[in-house]
Formats: sequence, structure tokens, C-alpha cells
Amino acid sequence: MNSDKKKVKRDIEELRSAIQHHDYLYYVTAQPEISDHEYDLMMKRLEELENRYPEFITEDSPTQRVSGEPTKIFPVARHRKQMLSLSNTYNEEEVRDFDRRVKSLLNSEEKFEYVCELKIDGLAISLIYEAGKLVRAATRGDGREGDEVTKNIRTIRSLPVKLQTDDEHLFNLEVRGEVFYPKKEFEKLNQYRLEKGEVPFANARNAAAGSIKMQDSREVARRPLRLYCYYLDLINSHGSVPGHYESLKTLQKLYFPVDPNYMLCKNVDEVIDYWMHWQNQKDSLLYEVDGIVVKVNRFDQQERLGSTAKSPRWAIAFKFSTQQAITRLKDIQWQVGRTGIVTPVAILLPVKLLGTIVSRATLHNIDEIRRLDVRVGDEVVIEKGGEIIPKILSVNKEKRSEESKPYQQPENCPVCSTPLVRPEDEVALICENIKCPAQVARTIGHFASRRAMDIEGLGEKVVELLIKEDLISDYGDLYSLEREQISGLERMGEKSAINLIQGVEDSKKQPVERLMFALGIRFVGEGAARLLAEKFGSISELKNSTIEQIEEVPGIGQKTAESVWHFFRTKANLEVLKKLEKAGLNFESFDKITDAYNRQFYGKTFVFTGKLEKFSRDEAKDLVEKQGGITSNSVSKNTDFVIVGKEAGSKHKKAISLGVNMLTEDEFEEMLKS
Repeated sequence: MNSDKKKVKRDIEELRSAIQHHDYLYYVTAQPEISDHEYDLMMKRLEELENRYPEFITEDSPTQRVSGEPTKIFPVARHRKQMLSLSNTYNEEEVRDFDRRVKSLLNSEEKFEYVCELKIDGLAISLIYEAGKLVRAATRGDGREGDEVTKNIRTIRSLPVKLQTDDEHLFNLEVRGEVFYPKKEFEKLNQYRLEKGEVPFANARNAAAGSIKMQDSREVARRPLRLYCYYLDLINSHGSVPGHYESLKTLQKLYFPVDPNYMLCKNVDEVIDYWMHWQNQKDSLLYEVDGIVVKVNRFDQQERLGSTAKSPRWAIAFKFSTQQAITRLKDIQWQVGRTGIVTPVAILLPVKLLGTIVSRATLHNIDEIRRLDVRVGDEVVIEKGGEIIPKILSVNKEKRSEESKPYQQPENCPVCSTPLVRPEDEVALICENIKCPAQVARTIGHFASRRAMDIEGLGEKVVELLIKEDLISDYGDLYSLEREQISGLERMGEKSAINLIQGVEDSKKQPVERLMFALGIRFVGEGAARLLAEKFGSISELKNSTIEQIEEVPGIGQKTAESVWHFFRTKANLEVLKKLEKAGLNFESFDKITDAYNRQFYGKTFVFTGKLEKFSRDEAKDLVEKQGGITSNSVSKNTDFVIVGKEAGSKHKKAISLGVNMLTEDEFEEMLKS
């Protein structure tokens, strides 16, 4: 290797080490030393060097965290040592019983300590390192075998894929930890899923587990998963780690993310004080916890205490208490959400719980009803999940009537009687009728929104007013509205009527991908609509395609393909499409229909930064969107143009680092005129 290549290799290694160091500071300690821009420049420099010298690319490089190919099957991985579950305790006396058992099993005069950690509600993971590199990650599974999910785990940036240590005793390790979803990010995820017409996750743990089992690691990388490690085993080594407390310290020295809230306790009284503190403070945490884990510290004492078939004798989970109540299930009612998802609600005999009267509780879906085997008339135990949302915890089957029968799921929508659909591999029941009264306001509002058909003057209150006056029952009826009908309505008037009719008329010019997005098909966002329009070219071609043909489009998954296919086979939806086609909306792609749009803008993403002098920010965005372009508030590698005004800020810097095309305001104006 010549001297130039040696220097390049050294530069690459130094960049990788620096990036991993800054990942730890940013994701684990929350104390970054450099700006996002400086970090991006380091990553970009590493990518450039690796692209020029691909022989130096290694699996542990920060650029290789995300795999380019989806995983079709998760191989089975057998654990080195069984991942045992913990016995649960729920009160102080049970913890003191545990302490007495530990004392009786050890020598009577022997001293011992406990390590207390917060019990994070997430997904347990085993990580194997060989020669200092991450080679395998596996879920807990049944404790003996789990799913090998290495590609997906590598996307968690707080996790080192290569260890920074010269200590040979620490080259070969097994590390275990808990993958979790932060509370705020979990709320955002569920809101996003609702907007897309997907079923929200029941809890943060399910979100973490569902994310880790996604087939495409690129999708996993987009989810802000976190990881805290709590277990260290030195493979083929007798290193100097005498106990659990020291192993946590060692993990931190190796730059593994460790929850900093652990504590070494001298006796059971300190354990109970720790539990009481976090019982009161758990809501202040950024992640969900359901108790604490108590472990005897020294490993030699753990070995002597041993384990049962299911759980260790040297550790126990001390769960946080939550108030419960007993009441009776009067009925199960089904409600239709704004996205067509039909969910069950338990109607309860009113009971007081945590200071409020509870008469309804969530049942999530039909699978949860079957898991609980809950039936109308049952006596049930309820609690508030997170002390907010009432849920049924269990059923007292001993008090069940002999005439009780298992609950049967509904076959038809409770509002419009359309047959319900349950897509394969989903728990949701769906009403696909866009004319369903429970959905109609939402579907029309989505259809008219800025990023869809952009109908000016058709806000939420106007939609509700038009529905109330029986002027519209679906978005196809918008194109039959007349000025006289609208001007006579309360708080509308002549000018409002003229503006609305003009907005409806202007929307007919929107390109076909906007129409595909506006239809409100489950899982079809703006990106998917654009892909479908590029592939099929028209609504008619898409309508007549098979599931297999739709799924062949790069970027379109099986669920989306099935959802699109079902949409075009629902009679009510086809009736609405006929109204749209008769009204003259664009049912074919841009290349087939008109030159009304500026080709330089069509389908391109624009971001504005700094102060514009010739346009307001809203005016500039409207001009882009009227030419078939897309506007965004953030710069990414998918951005096509950044319009730079005076006193431009961080967006300008990010555009430079990503190499995005930048235009001055004058150049933007010329582009509009061309």
C-alpha cells in the first residue's frame, strides 16, 4: 500500500472514530460538542472517501448502518445463555420476602448489595461482539431462541457497531439491552399513523417491537428508536468485572448507552426508597417504565443463588402500583374513525377511578377482545394505562353467567352497513366506503387540503355546513355546487360563494398524482401517489391493475397495493369517481393531458429560507404549488431547490452540505416566467 493510500485509510479510520464519539455524545449523554452542520460535513467527507476508495469500506462504518435491501425472513438465533424472565412483586412486603430468601440462601453473615434499575417497557435484545465488532443482534423470543435482527439494530445510532478499546478482555462480549420508543416520539408516530389511515400502536413497547421487525432497515432508520444496555458478559475471558454495578460502569466506558438512573443500594430499605422515589417521578421520564429491577450485585453470589426454570433467584421486578377498579361491561360499541378504522369501545357501569368517573374504556381491536375473552355482562377489572386512558385489564370469569356467549365481531360498518374488510396481517377492521357519514367530513377535508386538490375557501366549518344542508355527501358533489346554493347559507354571502366556486373550478387543473393522493386511499401518501402516477399514468390504468402489478412499483409495499386494489372495487367509491370524471378532473398524467404546468416545477420539492423581498412566504409557496410543485419546511436529500433570501439561516447551510440546488429570489422569479 503506497503512502497516499495509507493516509486515506488513516483519515477514514479517524473520521469513523470521531463520528462514533459524537454519536455517543448526541444520542446518549445529550451533550453534543459540535453543531449538526459540522457533523454532517464529517459524515459527507467519510462518504466521499469511501466512494473513492471502496476497498476501505467496512461493515462497522457509520455509513453502513442502513442496509439497502429489505429482509424477507428473520433467521432464528439461539442464545448463548437463556434470557430468563423476572418474577414480579407488587408491594413492599413481597420485596422484603425476596430479601429474606436471598439472606437464607447465602451464608448467614455474608454481606451483599443490590443494584436497582428502572424497568423500561421495551423489547429485550441480545448483542454479540466478536473482535470488537457487532456481529449479531437477536430478540428475546422464547428465551432460548429469538429472531436475528442485526441489520435493523444497526440503525440505532447510539449503539456502537465497533468497540473503542485496546483491552483484549473486552473484544468478545454479549451485551443485552432494551429497545424502546421515547414517549413524545411515540405520540408523533401514532398521530402520523392515524393521518395515514393506519391502526395506532396500543403502547410504546408494541411500537418498538413492530419497528425492529420491519423488513426494510431503511424504514427502521427513520424511526427514533433508543436503546439502554443493562447486561455484560465477557466471552472466553475472566476479566476484572466482579459485579453488576461494575459491569454497568464498564458498558459506559465502552460507549454503550446505559440508563443513568441506576443505583447501588446497601440494603432492602434503600431499594424500597428507590422504588418510592421513581413511583412518584416516573412521569418525568422520557420513556415508559412499569417498575424497577432489583439485582444482587456480585456475580459470584448470583451464581450461588442460581435460577429456577423460568427466573433467577438473585433478581426480581418490583412493579409500580396503579389504581384499579371493578365494574361491569354493559355493551361493546364500534365507532368509525376518520380514516375508516372501526374500533371497539367498552361501555361500562360507571365507576370512580383516580378521581374521575369512568364509563367507557378502550378495547383496541377484535384480537384484544378475543385475548381477554371479554363478553357483554362480564365483571371486569379496569385501570388507567399511563394513568390517562381507561382499559380493561382482566375478566372475572368465575362470576360469568352460564348463558354467556363469546363475542362475535361485526361484519358490517355500524354507520353505513358497508361490509368491513380486514387486510391480511392486520388487526384493524376497515370501512372502505368514502361516503360513510362517519368519514365524509374528513375525506372531503383531506380532498380539499393544500397538498391535495387545494380548494380555496373550503375549510372544515364550510365542509360541515355543506354536509348539514345536504348539499354534498362526498367530494364528488363539490363539482355540482352552484353559487346560488352557497350564497344563501348562514355566514357565507355572495363573495364567499364566488370564491368557493372558483376554488372548486381551479382544482380541476391539479395533476393526476394530486388527485390520487386526494382520494384518501389508505397508505397512499404524496410520495406513493407520485409513484403510482408515474407507473400507471392514469386513474383508469390504476383502477384496472392487479395487486401484483401495483406491488411491482418500486416503493409500493404489499399493504399499499392491497389497499389501492380494494379502493377501486368498492361500489360507493366508483360512483364518486364517476362524478369526478364527469366534472372534468385530470384522470391522466401530466405528459398526456396538458402543458398548463411549468415542467421545471412539476413534482419538484422547494424549500424557502431567509427573507424574500418580492413575495411573501405564503405567496411563493402558492406559486410553486400552482405549477405542480411541492413545498416543504425542511431541507433533505430529496429537496430539489432551496430559494435563498436575505439573512438565510440553517436551511441554507444544510443545503450546502447536501449539495442541493440553490436559487436567488431573482432566479426563482425567472424560473416562474420561463
